Amino acid sequence: MIPLREPAPARPGTTFHRMLEKIRYEGAYSTRERAEEVTYAVLAALGRQLTGEERSDLAACLPAEAARVLNGQSADPRPLTGWGFVKDLATRTGGTPATARWDTGAVLAAVADLAGRDLLDRVLARLPSGYALLFGRAELVQAA
Repeated sequence: MIPLREPAPARPGTTFHRMLEKIRYEGAYSTRERAEEVTYAVLAALGRQLTGEERSDLAACLPAEAARVLNGQSADPRPLTGWGFVKDLATRTGGTPATARWDTGAVLAAVADLAGRDLLDRVLARLPSGYALLFGRAELVQAA
C-alpha cells in the first residue's frame, strides 16, 4: 500500500524576508532596506484605501509584518482612484509620480501573488477604478 501524503497548501506561507527579496528583485532596488521602505509606504497607503473584509482577508495572506502595516491604517475619508493613489504616495514619500508608480507596481505585484486570483478580484471590486494596473492586471471597462 502506498502511504498518502498531506496535500500541499494552495499558497504556502511566505516570510517577510522572502516577500522583500521578491520586491527587491522586481523593483530593482539596490538594497533590502530600500525595498523594505517602499513596501511599508505602499502597504500603508493601500491600508488607507482598503477597508472591511477584503482588507482583513488580504492581511491574512501576507507575512505578519506586512499585515500589521496594512491593518494599522485608518481609512482615508476620500477614496482615491489608482492615479490618485500614486500621486498621494509620491507626495507622502517625497518622490515623483513615476517613482511612486514603479514602487507601487513592485509591491502590489508581490501582494497579488500572495492574495491569489479570487481575493484579488474582490479587492479590486472594492477599490475605485485604476487599481488593476497597479496590481499588474489589465483593467477592462465597459463602453458607455
